[in-house]
Amino acid sequence: MRLNDPQVWTLIGVFAAVMLGGMTLMTTQLSRVIRAEVDRVEGTLSAKIDRVEGTLSAKIDRVEGTLSARIDGLHARLDRIEIKVDDLDRELTNLATRFWRSQ
Repeated sequence: MRLNDPQVWTLIGVFAAVMLGGMTLMTTQLSRVIRAEVDRVEGTLSAKIDRVEGTLSAKIDRVEGTLSARIDGLHARLDRIEIKVDDLDRELTNLATRFWRSQ
């Protein structure tokens, strides 16, 4: 069979068209599969990140509450110390006034 027969060129053209069509179909299917897998991985990662974020938020809120309570306790203690220092200052002022007036 010679390559200048029209039937041969028709068969070559049909074969080339079928091959290109098959490659296009496979590429499209592969693209869809990859997109689906990437979306699945994205969903999984988003769920895990949201769970970690929720856990961290809860822990941070708990630590913040604990620190707030401790700071309030320190504030109360400092207020009591300030009252005692003011009382001592008043008493010392009274003693100094008595001492200096007596001389």
